[in-house]
Amino acid sequence: MIIETQELSFRFQKGKDLLDKVSLHVPEGSIYGFLGPNGAGKSTTIRLITGLLAEQHPGQILLFRKPLTQQIPDVFSHLGCIIETPTLYLHLTGMQHLHYITKLQQKQSVDFDGLLQLVGLEHAKNIKVKKYSLGMKQRLSIAMTLINDPKLLILDEPVNGLDPQGIIEMRLLLQKLNKEKGITIFISSHILAEAEKLCTHVGILHQGRLQFEGTMSELRALNSQSTVTIQLKNVNDHFDFIRKLYPETTQISDTQLRIGLSSIEEIPLLVKFLTENNISIYQLQQTGGLEEWFMELTHQVKPI
Repeated sequence: MIIETQELSFRFQKGKDLLDKVSLHVPEGSIYGFLGPNGAGKSTTIRLITGLLAEQHPGQILLFRKPLTQQIPDVFSHLGCIIETPTLYLHLTGMQHLHYITKLQQKQSVDFDGLLQLVGLEHAKNIKVKKYSLGMKQRLSIAMTLINDPKLLILDEPVNGLDPQGIIEMRLLLQKLNKEKGITIFISSHILAEAEKLCTHVGILHQGRLQFEGTMSELRALNSQSTVTIQLKNVNDHFDFIRKLYPETTQISDTQLRIGLSSIEEIPLLVKFLTENNISIYQLQQTGGLEEWFMELTHQVKPI
């Protein structure tokens, strides 16, 4: 494991517990999504993992299979990290930022043009950052973390505030870094839909406690069942007939049924069955499944 925490707990003095025995296991080469609503404890966990919070807590943190306390400050030459909003100098260009970080890290040889090309900013290298979009600022910050050629990249909510195009660009960049550079990526987010498209592994945190950890495939398998609500003209005429094929059918009203399915792949088959038997469908709405489970688990309100 490239990141491992063992029953990690944390609270500020005289405050409530922010983390309660959180044990993370981040495999090398993975894109690990650390998911949970705002205030769940994700940023606190990242600050502990990167040594930004004093390690006055129960539990243990291991990076690259060694205790964090035994590696500071040498460990930072192997990882890059962005926590919350990137800190940039608006009066400097993208290229000047890279030169500045290179001097701070005392690096001798850096392919600046290659880094900017990698993050899609070669066209803006001599433009001042005050003219950058938020997505461009995020990508420049990632370029800055890549100067020391890290094995591990830790990003705290990197798609916050980005428009749909910016989110897509960030996703493609992170996938490229993972596949082409072999960089393990640990990314916190409160957006399950984006994590589904990007991550290989996930950990779900709620109120300081880890609710689930595993591969994205394991998470989908755990929540593969789906439910649909259908509206018909007269439920009483069709209820018994439908329930013969779909036993998990319940009547909601004179015009609505709720039907339990083993997976979302059954929905087209259900529609075909109804239409072939001359049962008109006026409305069909999917409920249940991974997104609804995640919302219920983290006590979030599902968007309308």
